[in-house]
Amino acid sequence: MESRMFKIFSPDDGRIALKIIPGHFITSHSHINYYVDLTTLLARQNEAEAAAQLLARKYENNTVVDTIICLNGCMVIGAYLAQELTKCGIQCMNEHKTIYITAPEQDINGQMIFRDNSKMMIHGKNVLIMSTSITTGVTVEKAIRSVEYYGGKVQGIASFFSFRDHVYGIEVNSIFDENDMTGYASFDEKECPMCKAKQKIDAIVNGFGYSKF
Repeated sequence: MESRMFKIFSPDDGRIALKIIPGHFITSHSHINYYVDLTTLLARQNEAEAAAQLLARKYENNTVVDTIICLNGCMVIGAYLAQELTKCGIQCMNEHKTIYITAPEQDINGQMIFRDNSKMMIHGKNVLIMSTSITTGVTVEKAIRSVEYYGGKVQGIASFFSFRDHVYGIEVNSIFDENDMTGYASFDEKECPMCKAKQKIDAIVNGFGYSKF
């Protein structure tokens, strides 16, 4: 499957690239015809820092950020993003004048929760949600509802790749979008043309990676 992979590089920084694998993939909410592999972007220091620098530009002048919530294992980039925002002089209302970086936990019903010891990072805070990629927006919607439930206010959504420009009425800022991936498509499982054509499923995928069939 990896032999089909190709790369799309960011025009703003050649260190940042999406690794794209065409095929038939299943997410928790849809079927997709391309898998976006962000493994090295999440794990390599120089790529993570470069991605954070690009995302910081989108928030440095007009956003108050107290807490960054990281979805799908992007805590490393979350830390770099907090560092870049601090360098830019972004406003932070926290007592210690530093940005919190945290991630939600999912309960047995798939709801995103924060334990009692973490609630203070959300309640009354200006929150930036960061995700690896956004296809249907369902996961990010859960994160937004969770933040609101715990008394926080979502000030923005950041992603490396997004198929959506808004989720829950909130603008998504991403490094790559659907214009960078001609032909990328997401389908409801009942309407998937690849299933109807009996095209084999290559892998189950999520923000952490893929598992081949």
